Amino acid sequence: MFFADRLDAADKLATALAAWKGSNPLILAIPRGAVPMGAALATALAGELDVVLVHKLGAPGNPEYAIGAIDESGWFFVADPNAADEAWLQRERAYRFEQLRRRRALYSPGRPPADPGGRIAIVVDDGLATGSTMLAALHAVRSRAPARLICAIPVAAQDSLKRVGRHADETVCLYAPRDFQAVGQFYARFDQVEDDEVIACLRRARPSSG
Repeated sequence: MFFADRLDAADKLATALAAWKGSNPLILAIPRGAVPMGAALATALAGELDVVLVHKLGAPGNPEYAIGAIDESGWFFVADPNAADEAWLQRERAYRFEQLRRRRALYSPGRPPADPGGRIAIVVDDGLATGSTMLAALHAVRSRAPARLICAIPVAAQDSLKRVGRHADETVCLYAPRDFQAVGQFYARFDQVEDDEVIACLRRARPSSG
């Protein structure tokens, strides 16, 4: 399966998630790439859009490779404790936590995060590579006691999909190929999503928020 872009992937996910239309689901997108997708899903499912803020913990010398993740409460996990020493992990956690704090202030100034308690919560990302950020996102949302926690992704590495699936009540994945190398290989267009686009998506979803 191949997606033209993130909005094409969101359209296909919306079809797979159509059973939840009318239940006022809370669509929680992982910034930044998944936020335009989350906005499209919220429109298609007549739901509410917000972000769930998590950040991968990068490996020494390779910050793009996730060895774990952290959420905005400060909870974190490390998938491979041998990938970095404790001093590195402490610095990395502090740096990423501060990034999350600044990002919340930028995306949701003067407004608390949407409360998933008692609601259908759908956590969406544009794909799963290691799955670290999705695991942190699911943990963050689960701690707020949603009625049902759903993980929604267009494409995923098979091992990561199995690992993540244990932490959601339902997992919707459109494609889990054996030859997975990177999320972007399954998109014809996979542009960087910038903060301005994230802010615009959230403002359109909540015009009264200013």
